[in-house]
Amino acid sequence: MTDIKNEYIVFGKPDIQQDEIDEVVDTLKSGWLGTGPKVKRFEKEFAAYKSIDTKNVSAVNSCTAALHLSLLAAGITEGDEVITTGLTFCATVNAIIHSKATPVLVDIEPDFYNIDPEKIEEKITPKTKAIIPVHFSGVACDMDKIMTIAKKHDLIVIEDCAHSIEGEYKGKKLGTIGDFGCFSFYVTKNMTTGEGGMVVTKNKEHSSRIKTLALHGMSSDAWKRFSDDGYKHYEVVEPGYKYNMSDIQASIGIHQLRRLDDNLLKRKQVFDFYNKNLHGLPIILSAQPNNEIKHCHHLYTVILNKKTNRERLIKYLHNKGVGIGIHYKSILSHGYYRDSLGKNNSTPTAERISKCILSIPISSSISIKEQKIIIQIFQEFFEMTRSENKSINE
Repeated sequence: MTDIKNEYIVFGKPDIQQDEIDEVVDTLKSGWLGTGPKVKRFEKEFAAYKSIDTKNVSAVNSCTAALHLSLLAAGITEGDEVITTGLTFCATVNAIIHSKATPVLVDIEPDFYNIDPEKIEEKITPKTKAIIPVHFSGVACDMDKIMTIAKKHDLIVIEDCAHSIEGEYKGKKLGTIGDFGCFSFYVTKNMTTGEGGMVVTKNKEHSSRIKTLALHGMSSDAWKRFSDDGYKHYEVVEPGYKYNMSDIQASIGIHQLRRLDDNLLKRKQVFDFYNKNLHGLPIILSAQPNNEIKHCHHLYTVILNKKTNRERLIKYLHNKGVGIGIHYKSILSHGYYRDSLGKNNSTPTAERISKCILSIPISSSISIKEQKIIIQIFQEFFEMTRSENKSINE
């Protein structure tokens, strides 16, 4: 077995360039560090990227905040039910809970691990008010079927686009198909602001309320109260939240956004390299959707077979200098949600997938040397386990 010597390969390492550093320095020198002109500039450029009106875009401090604000702007409240997937990060479900509504979990389809639209309608009740589809790993959900169901039952659709900033579905940009689109700029995402998020809407009134709620419930453009135009009086129109993005974060995002599509090509090359070189190992590789879907290649996931001890593989990779992720433990595998939601929810495919899924490093900054190291470590692990099993059977 080869003794691989390498620096630790961090999972989801961000690709930060000099342009971001220079922009942050410029912001620090400007004296305006909070929500200000660079947030507005970032919103304008993000709106252009999504081909929508700037007034329908709101920068916030996380995708969690984006989801929560979308639910509030949509009028979701206590007693309402919101349908979402059983395989997602806890933030999706927490946002529903923080809106005082009840999460209703739907199982996933087995190919791309997105919410199964064929199972949505059986969960709809008179209390159902919204659906939150999550575009898992950067592959679009079946939005035609979801939007048809939503129209039939008069439901709001809030797209969780945390994995899919660049994504498209049949030529439509993800986040602009439903009533709301929520994006994440967390450090591991395809573009980052360190922490941060964005909401896009189809309704200017919804967008205006989101902007107000995101900054304490203060009247529109209250952030300008300390500008060089002179102090501006503001009024609190409803109790809001501290969900605003800062100019420091936006300074990073402006340049990350400009390189987003170029970096996606690099991520695709890594994705294709893994698919080619992991072939033949006892794992199910990440699937490629059809040409109607623009894949964001946010995650590269593999499904381990039942004979593979996932914890042992994780430890082996870590000891060899490779960081990994689990995306995700199913919602019902967490004790809190199992106790509070499990009685009326069942997601067997999500439970099965979550026990054997593993994400390996993919980013625009990962080198070909690092990719080869990861492949070699996987090959060595499975060769070692094959030899062990052979010895046991002899």
